[in-house]
Amino acid sequence: MSLETEVDLPGGAVLPGALPEALRAELVAFRRDLHMHPELGNQEFRTTAAIKERLERAGLEPRVLSSGTGVICDIGTDDEAGTGPAVLALRADIDGLPIPDMKTECPYRSTVPDRAHACGHDVHTTVVLGAGLVLAELHRQGLLPRPVRLIFQPAEEVLPGGAVDAVADGALDGVGRILAVHCDPRVDAGRIGLREGPITSACDRLEIALDGPGGHTARPHLTTDLVTAAARVVTDVPALVGRRVDSRSGLAVTWGRVESGHAPNVIPQHAELSGTVRCLDLNTWRQAPDIVVAAIDEVANLHGAKSEITYVRGVPPVVNEAGAAALLRDAMVARRGVESVEGTEQSLGGEDFSWYLEHVPGAMARLGVRPPGERTVRDLHQGDFDVDEHAVTVGVELFTAAAFLDALR
Repeated sequence: MSLETEVDLPGGAVLPGALPEALRAELVAFRRDLHMHPELGNQEFRTTAAIKERLERAGLEPRVLSSGTGVICDIGTDDEAGTGPAVLALRADIDGLPIPDMKTECPYRSTVPDRAHACGHDVHTTVVLGAGLVLAELHRQGLLPRPVRLIFQPAEEVLPGGAVDAVADGALDGVGRILAVHCDPRVDAGRIGLREGPITSACDRLEIALDGPGGHTARPHLTTDLVTAAARVVTDVPALVGRRVDSRSGLAVTWGRVESGHAPNVIPQHAELSGTVRCLDLNTWRQAPDIVVAAIDEVANLHGAKSEITYVRGVPPVVNEAGAAALLRDAMVARRGVESVEGTEQSLGGEDFSWYLEHVPGAMARLGVRPPGERTVRDLHQGDFDVDEHAVTVGVELFTAAAFLDALR
């Protein structure tokens, strides 16, 4: 692999790690292969094998996580005593989604029914793989200034996220900082979106069962009237929750399913509701279960309904540490100039990268994947989602630049 192409920095310094053309073509093909064979969380056996095989072919020693999917691979960690510099970790998520691929004319559309890489995890995986291959070659040349760990994490789409298991499996041992990217179809390829502080929302799942004596709709006064009770939970709980926290925290309950009854003249004995709890603020998120459960109980009790609540912890917000965000910004500017970095708002989507940030500082950037000039936005988690594959080159070179600049801090 030739790494002769370099990037000039202000003052005449040279930043190695640009992506060679031959490797770029290979990575695009690798990404398309993943796109054609998406696998759901904790089932990513083919994906894991493909990652492991390519890293081994590069002379590296990847290890599969104890869960059986996902890979960790160190580059330049030759200090057996553990006294060397802290490791910079680069994280990718590798799972797909349980939705059909609707790109009918695409030659690399999914070959698996009702499965698609509709969130860009195939791109994230390819970017970290490519960065690892470039950095491994530089390490062989004695040019890598700091050890790097590649984390290919399974089950990001499965609450509470595969990051929890990866951390338990030693993914962060010796790590001083962790970086990631996430595809953003609102940002042009060749650019990244970035911000300090919270960049995603916390997201939990809520399941509620309401029970009580039913009866005839002619005599609702002799029943708990569960349909009305469920309706009041739907409308009143979000309002109550919103008045019990600082409104700037963005704590919100949103319903996705309400089911009750089978006949128009029968008041049912059972109702079910499910939804999500999202929160923009980390401290409020820690209090959210108590606040939400208390509000549900109050409303249900008011209508004489017995409530059974299952509150499933999801993920906290991703909060970009200032130093890590600055590292990503400086790396992108070094590669493509100041115009290549734009601000981005906090998303209400959840991301289990947040679990790593409970242990070490780090940051996530929005990787632009929209073809420049394209007006149609193919949103995440949609069956027609696709990317401008120039984003692969941008992501690889962002991470290789960050690996070098990190050593200067």
